[in-house]
Amino acid sequence: MDAYKIHEHFFDMVVVGAGGAGLRATFGLAQKGLNTACLTKVFPTRSHTVAAQGGVAAALANMGEDDWRYHFYDTVKGSDWLGDQDAIEYMCKEAIPAIIELEHYGVPFSRTEDGRIYQRPFGGMTTRFGEGPPAQRTCAAADRTGHAILHTLYQQSLAHDARFFVEFFALDLIMDDEGACRGVLALEMATGELHLFRAHGVVLATGGYGRAYFSATSAHTCTGDGGGMALRAGLALQDMEFVQFHPTGIYGAGCLITEGVRGEGGILRNAAGERFMERYAPSVKDLAPRDMVSRSMTIEIREGRGCGADKDHILLDLTHLGPEVIHERLPGIAETAKIFAGVDVTRQPIPVLPTVHYNMGGIPTNYHGEVVQLRGGDPDAVVPGLYSIGEAACVSVHGANRLGSNSLLDLVVFGRAVANRCAATLSPGAAHPKLPRSACDAALDNLDRLRSARGSTPTAQIRLDMQRVMQADAAVFRTAQTLAQGVERIGKVHDSFSDVRVSDRSLVWNSDLIETLELQNLLGQAVATMVSAENRTESRGAHAREDFKDRDDSNWQKHTLCWVDARGKPTIDYRPVHMNTLTADVDPVPPKARVY
Repeated sequence: MDAYKIHEHFFDMVVVGAGGAGLRATFGLAQKGLNTACLTKVFPTRSHTVAAQGGVAAALANMGEDDWRYHFYDTVKGSDWLGDQDAIEYMCKEAIPAIIELEHYGVPFSRTEDGRIYQRPFGGMTTRFGEGPPAQRTCAAADRTGHAILHTLYQQSLAHDARFFVEFFALDLIMDDEGACRGVLALEMATGELHLFRAHGVVLATGGYGRAYFSATSAHTCTGDGGGMALRAGLALQDMEFVQFHPTGIYGAGCLITEGVRGEGGILRNAAGERFMERYAPSVKDLAPRDMVSRSMTIEIREGRGCGADKDHILLDLTHLGPEVIHERLPGIAETAKIFAGVDVTRQPIPVLPTVHYNMGGIPTNYHGEVVQLRGGDPDAVVPGLYSIGEAACVSVHGANRLGSNSLLDLVVFGRAVANRCAATLSPGAAHPKLPRSACDAALDNLDRLRSARGSTPTAQIRLDMQRVMQADAAVFRTAQTLAQGVERIGKVHDSFSDVRVSDRSLVWNSDLIETLELQNLLGQAVATMVSAENRTESRGAHAREDFKDRDDSNWQKHTLCWVDARGKPTIDYRPVHMNTLTADVDPVPPKARVY
């Protein structure tokens, strides 16, 4: 592999990904005095966090009664008792200082009359441990909260002298013989040159893998590169069967309409104009958690009450809110609906359909952001030098179903946690251990093989085949039949990748090669998702099986671990769910029926 010239860089920490999680970690690490590099395949402010609309949850109690313990309870219940309660306690308690910090760093939150951060209601957020009225807990900057947070964090990262390597595509983790991560190999897309980033810690903040599906709210860059690298490094991914469908993607376009619309009083209606959520979730109606709303909408369509000529979607009605509320609190939504659905939301409802939105599963970590693996009987064994945060990770604070506005919170809390952990455990400027010359061989072999691939099937065709299989067989409702068929079909798609054709042999701005590398990352996670879903014979959170309608705590209250080798062969094992809290400040929530 001497044909490739490799530039070597030495840093204390390397962060892969420049979304909300990656930037919060980057700036936090730099602020702590650690020499930090951030690699990103797109310009930081183009990362997908920029599209987050509705807000970020924190029990500030600015607009009514609230307490972080209520937030903790809601998150455990929302997770359908698959979330780790120690991590959930950490997130909900740390939410309050983390959001106040964001405000001090310059995030332009919307304001109440008395100048406090404006907070709106969101699905599944309640008071008094589910007994009280809905909580106004979601801190918002109009309907562009992710945009506001991302720009602020990028500015702070620059202010603290973090080094950015923009349009660098991370190829593979560099692991040593002891199983520790020593760095990452990346391709500089503009020049075609390779760069080895040596570090005492690598943080994978690469986002989700929503583009494994045909219809997703994710950007086209959401190809799960961190998860793909983890699988190639021989690590397992966790809880991959849990894929969140957002109830309100624009019909036909997939663009997201924030849950904040329903938080502000928007109503879902069927073809008869009926507010059907009153039947499915009588107490919270349209503000039920996302998995329940998506299933309710799907049932309405299945039973013939869908809207439009083909009766294949639902309507989201904002007309009763009035133009003033819409233009003040939901200006971006009005614009999006006009462009992508051709409707004036002050006078017409928006056609919507459940659309793949978020991956609850990912790289397993503890609440410090350290990657953990099942090793020698220890389910919480830390992988030295490797961290993961954000949607790429599975902490697991979201369990089987994420509550809306907990994802932006997850990004900032655990980005901050990694910075705190590394500051406590690493010495700035420490010497790097020597790497054997062969350390990059596997990564270079993989790159070389794909770059010179002369098969008969173009990347785009294999990607489309994968997306169609996932959309058809791992959707809102699942059965033994669709999942068995899905496992077989996704296996064949994975096999077809050995016959991929890359037509551009260059290394400079080779988008054909980059898309092929991204497809490789997606395929491993598509296999893990389908196999894990077939394996879990219960319904829990976003994983709804028509042949196993009930949650089965005695057999399935455990995290799925799934390894996928280079041939696409999966292996499954399990980790226990942490049912203990971190401190005595809050009691663990024992499992009970999840009704709203």
